[in-house]
Amino acid sequence: MDFSFDPQTLELQERLRGFMESQVAPAEADFYQELDAFDADGQRWAWSATPTMQRLQAAAREQGLWNLFLPGEHGAGLTNVQYASLAEITGHQIHLAPPALNCAAPDTGNMEVLAEFGSPQQQERWLKPLLDGSIRSAFAMTEPDVASSDATNIETSIQRRGDRYVINGRKWWITGAMNPQCEIFIVMGKTDPQADRHRQQSMLLVPRDTPGLEVVRPLDVFGFDDREHGGHAELLFRDVEVPVENLIGAEGDGFGIAQARLGPGRIHHCMRAIGIGERALQLMCQRAASRVAFGSPLATRGMVQEWIAESRVRLEQLRLLTLKTAWLMDTAGNRAAHTEIQAIKIATPRTVEWIVDKAIQVHGAGGLSQDYPLAAAYAGVRSLRLADGPDEVHLTSMAKREIRRQTRD
Repeated sequence: MDFSFDPQTLELQERLRGFMESQVAPAEADFYQELDAFDADGQRWAWSATPTMQRLQAAAREQGLWNLFLPGEHGAGLTNVQYASLAEITGHQIHLAPPALNCAAPDTGNMEVLAEFGSPQQQERWLKPLLDGSIRSAFAMTEPDVASSDATNIETSIQRRGDRYVINGRKWWITGAMNPQCEIFIVMGKTDPQADRHRQQSMLLVPRDTPGLEVVRPLDVFGFDDREHGGHAELLFRDVEVPVENLIGAEGDGFGIAQARLGPGRIHHCMRAIGIGERALQLMCQRAASRVAFGSPLATRGMVQEWIAESRVRLEQLRLLTLKTAWLMDTAGNRAAHTEIQAIKIATPRTVEWIVDKAIQVHGAGGLSQDYPLAAAYAGVRSLRLADGPDEVHLTSMAKREIRRQTRD
């Protein structure tokens, strides 16, 4: 088996590492100072308007590191395998690097939806400014009153009245919605409750300023409000009306579009999470080598050495599994890679969570504080065990498929 990357990917890796080292890493402190200043000025969520982010985005464009995630005519045209290795590199500075490259969720998934399913008019109105980075977006599917791990449960109502659709319902954990530059929502709701359970749902484009759409409140993740990502919001839709031209695809396509959106996104999430794990391991090693307790560095302790070695083993396992999944998606399609996509969704967050936890332990109380990125990383990685479906749903689905495979006559 050939595990080498092609020349284009190697060149992009080198260019991206140089960008991360020379521009992104040194900018972290400035970025958070600017966010604090924005907060004092009543603009807590406007991360995309900070001078540092504007400067990094301009530099990324200039260096050809823009929209790397998107295949086809609208993006860089990279395969899943090619982009996966780049996504890992951006995970080292998870709050700065992906948005600096215009490769941050939920905009990435929304751009993929518009590129694949959007009409020419929808692409002109919304995809183009998203590709340009001049606006932001959000994806509104999860709801507070139902088990959203089963997307067929959603209760938000979408009713057609003449040449308009009327939306009523509540959504929450809508990432990026607190950012005032979030100008468009992709909203999933039910257009036909009597149809087959996977054909009841549709997706609509809803501009932020549409009457009846209320951003109710931000939601915290373990006490973090994720202002660096535009927060997570609860939304309320009261008789929100949009023209029928805002329907993405056809009525009943919503569930299928949602599933298509999740495949590439899981590769992105997992590879970025591996980057988080690599940074946590680096910090763990540096802390263990420099911190002396009871007369010797922590790095001399067998337990700490075991954590470090185990972290390296687990990261290598994750990377190979995720790259295999990306390769399968490229060569056989998303459907053929379904089991592997679920496997990386299960394995990556829980494994990286373990590594970050051990890095926090080596840092002592400092690891819990804002002086290191570990506590925020832990909260973010732990949330991935629920995002895009909880572990248990994927484990159950994988088990059923494996039982069928092993008991087939």
